[in-house]
Amino acid sequence: MLTDTQIKKAKAQEKAYKLFDSGGLFLFVSTAGGKMWRMKYRFSDKEKLLSIGTYPEMSLVDARAARDQAKQVLKSGRDPNALKKIEKISAKASQADTFEVLAREWHELQKPQWVEIHAQDVLDSLEKEVFPYLGSLAMNDITPANVLAVIRIMEKRDAKEKARRVRQRISAVFVYAISSGRANTDPAAIVQGAMAPRKRGKQPAVVGLEEARQMLKAVEEEPAHPVTKLAHRLLAITAARPGTLATTPWHEFNDLGHNLPIWEIPAARMKLRKEYKDDPDRDHLIPLPWQAIEIIETVRSITGKGPFVFPNARHAHKAMSPNAIGYMLNRAGYHHRHVPHGWRSTFSTVMNTLYRDDEAIIELMLAHVPKNKVKAAYDRAEHIDRRVELSQIWANLILEGAPSPKELLDRPRKILKKAA
Repeated sequence: MLTDTQIKKAKAQEKAYKLFDSGGLFLFVSTAGGKMWRMKYRFSDKEKLLSIGTYPEMSLVDARAARDQAKQVLKSGRDPNALKKIEKISAKASQADTFEVLAREWHELQKPQWVEIHAQDVLDSLEKEVFPYLGSLAMNDITPANVLAVIRIMEKRDAKEKARRVRQRISAVFVYAISSGRANTDPAAIVQGAMAPRKRGKQPAVVGLEEARQMLKAVEEEPAHPVTKLAHRLLAITAARPGTLATTPWHEFNDLGHNLPIWEIPAARMKLRKEYKDDPDRDHLIPLPWQAIEIIETVRSITGKGPFVFPNARHAHKAMSPNAIGYMLNRAGYHHRHVPHGWRSTFSTVMNTLYRDDEAIIELMLAHVPKNKVKAAYDRAEHIDRRVELSQIWANLILEGAPSPKELLDRPRKILKKAA
């Protein structure tokens, strides 16, 4: 049997040679003086050689322990060399299975069932909020504390709802990794109970008619781009979803010159499940009162040559961000009191108070389908005459005493900072 002294004294010779220990273990000494532990064994009636490690990185004691482990593998009927290759491949695969790699793989798998804007939002949130912190880590190295640290960063900047969505997406990636054998646990599920409590209730909204009129007046006196003010006024009148209104192309308003002007929003632009996006029966019809037509014709004089009714202030070929209206509301003193989406609550509350018998029609005007609706699709023109009447009543109520849209063009504008 070998001793440490023999191993240390072994020097390079003209030919490589072996120093044998026991149980098939020996030290191979190369012509350059390198010393490598190897083990000779038989498997399936064939003589084989197992490379164990190098000296002095692996001591004599460690080499013998590795030999004994290999013999245990042989006793179980397995080939130590084959097992070593499998472990090497597994280790390499484990290094490649970082959170970012698995997250992108999961995203590609889910993307076909999502609408494009949602798919992009999911990927953007991961790229911005998660990959910089967890992206390079192996799935099994990520702890609940790691995930919670990412969540806390969002919570500290008051993005609590986004933090909850991101946690759900992190958890979905781990569930996918577990199901495909590349993770053992879901640390994102564990941290759910440690998150900051969510705000209960609907998005902040002014729901009193007189207060809503005062808000509209305050916003329109705020220095801002006239297109933003006109978009806000049309949003108030139509109670459309802010994202839908902000991305409205001009061709949706090009055929309004008749007795019953209707804004027809294609299902593809509505908040619907993907399988309904191509269903024309789910197009949404918004009757336009005469005040809405005035707004549209006024804004046409400014942006009518471009693709969008309400373009971005800096890039005319892009649609305005719904955030532009939100920032204007904030500057007017309505931060945490009213958001662009809040006009839908304002319309619903006021009109349901005044016209209780029309509750179902008011819900239909908001593109809300009753939960107990049996039909897969609904008649998009249902109660259209009454919807026209209610739309005009609402416009008359909310715009009582308001200046004409053209007067908004001459009001002070917010000075845009030049891009660096």
